Amino acid sequence: MKVMKWSVIALAVAAGTSQMALASQQSEAKGFVEDAKLDLLLRNTYWNRDHNNGNHDRDTWAQGFITTFESGFTQGTIGVGIDAYGLLGVKLDGGQDDMFPGGPTPAALPGDWEDDLSEAGAAVKFRLSNTTLKYGNQFVNLPVIASDDSRLLPEAFTGTMITSSEIEGLELNAGHFTADSPMGSPARDDFGLKSLDVFGGTYAFTDNLSASLYFSDVEDTYDKKYANVNYVMPLADDQSLTFDLNYYKTDDINQDFSEDGSEVDDNTIWSLSAKYAVGAHAFILAHQRVSGDTGYLYDAGDGGGSIWVANSYLSDFNFKDERSWQASYELDFSSYGVSGLQWKTAYVRGDNIDAAYYGGEGEATEREIFNQVSYTFQDGAAKDLTLRARNSILRTNNPAWNDVNEWRLYAIYPISIL
Repeated sequence: MKVMKWSVIALAVAAGTSQMALASQQSEAKGFVEDAKLDLLLRNTYWNRDHNNGNHDRDTWAQGFITTFESGFTQGTIGVGIDAYGLLGVKLDGGQDDMFPGGPTPAALPGDWEDDLSEAGAAVKFRLSNTTLKYGNQFVNLPVIASDDSRLLPEAFTGTMITSSEIEGLELNAGHFTADSPMGSPARDDFGLKSLDVFGGTYAFTDNLSASLYFSDVEDTYDKKYANVNYVMPLADDQSLTFDLNYYKTDDINQDFSEDGSEVDDNTIWSLSAKYAVGAHAFILAHQRVSGDTGYLYDAGDGGGSIWVANSYLSDFNFKDERSWQASYELDFSSYGVSGLQWKTAYVRGDNIDAAYYGGEGEATEREIFNQVSYTFQDGAAKDLTLRARNSILRTNNPAWNDVNEWRLYAIYPISIL
């Protein structure tokens, strides 16, 4: 870990020799109240997951209220502020037998869904120049620790995060977290996170080329390394080709997540995608591979969103030894006079899964057809309201998964109060 950390620090030093430092954000602070923001996000979600092979279905409709407050920073050399959030989820209908706690509404026991849940948290923050330290409850969005926000209410972490942007194009992050409050649960630490340390950063070499490097250590669980390279090649005024490489290396995996350190394994997963964009259209091809003693693991303290790979839809195509290919298409209807309307479709196929590892025999396969349509109102009384429909059809003979037909419907309306 020490060698890896020094590699990131060396990157920062190298960047500093060629880039001017940014103007101090703290010197431009207007005050605790003057720069404050208070927002309310209304998220209405209907989720229907139809399982085959005799597994339990889920069919739930719920309303979420996500309130966030961000104060400004006090003036002076060191600015002080507070960030806070309040979450409320209300079940409107459904919620029958559920074998997957952490859905749109919580399940204390299978078949016993709560009618509502609430959670609140706050963090104090300090800023010196362009470096901010935040301590308390917060949402995190890094490749090795990421709050999952794919359902009704977001996941939150408790801990300390330092974010520094002292050098133009370079952002460094370092954090220490001690609790993980997952989606669909008001508990502070359902996963029993002892501690998670994270360090890394992203550097934009040019407007078209950027790279990221991150490291994390989840106590008694595993260590992770992540790397990303993103390059956009302009081809013409309205054409470009984008290459995106994601790589995870996970070591010291304790499959039982116990203190005795039994069954220590490792895993590697990587994906490479190429996206050709021309006008309103985008065509994507991607390949993803998994190798090592296990499949890729996440959501065991580092967040359900910590899987930044190309072939992540309903299935993440992250099983042991899996190889997967993707072909997808995106269309922005703005060029056709319908601003705010977007469509994405994808087909992903995975094979070479070690079925024996999951209790089966031989090799397993899976395939998914994904479609999502989203429309955001551009004006009128419903301005900024987003309607989104997402459908996945998954077919597999993997004993660790099962055939699924899933619909997720969203109505999302942001309100700026302050």
